[in-house]
Amino acid sequence: MGESTERARGPVWARDAAKPRSALTREAIVTAGLAIADAEGLDAVSIRRVAAELGARTMSLYTHIGSKEDLLDLMADEAAAEVLVPGELPGDWREALTVIARREREAVRRHPWMIELVSRRSVVGPNMLRHVEQTMSALSGLDLPIEGKFHVIAAVNDYSSGFVLREARERMAPRRDGWTDAERDAFMRPYLQRLIDTGEFPNLAPLMKDGIPSTDDNFERGLRWLLDGIARDLGRG
Repeated sequence: MGESTERARGPVWARDAAKPRSALTREAIVTAGLAIADAEGLDAVSIRRVAAELGARTMSLYTHIGSKEDLLDLMADEAAAEVLVPGELPGDWREALTVIARREREAVRRHPWMIELVSRRSVVGPNMLRHVEQTMSALSGLDLPIEGKFHVIAAVNDYSSGFVLREARERMAPRRDGWTDAERDAFMRPYLQRLIDTGEFPNLAPLMKDGIPSTDDNFERGLRWLLDGIARDLGRG
């Protein structure tokens, strides 16, 4: 089916899934796509590859998934379900946003390909909207206009997205480069030490001696600084 026809039919969530005639369902296809992306990265995902994993004919998947783009959208929205906080959010807006940000980070750790996919295309599925709705509800106790709440959410999202992007890139580097973290450090440390020994980098020298702080500490500390700054700006510090 042509791409223009797919666009005309609207987003994949607005279309009814075909009634399953066998164990092959949209849910099974999406689950297989997620497993491939988690293990090998986004580029490994294709309709043909997913069909092979499910032991099905490639064309049979098109009964349930109109295109690879549909599959990627469904995968992204399925992963977004993991970001949703079960039950009630904490009553304090800062604590609530912190809980949500932590879940976003955990989801990207499990599915690092999400960074690449979201940067490629805009995905507005049901779980994405539920995530936005839940985040807005975290600020329901603040006496702010809707645009003010969006500004707060955007600031937190920008911080979290930037952090998880760097973290995902670092975590994926060994697989991309073909060496382990230990092998990379053993290779890079002598090179970096020679540069530090020139005296040109006095502010970086302590990192070679003491090491880079834990990313867990960095995430929590940076998020706390951001939320404290927002609170002061709102007169609620």
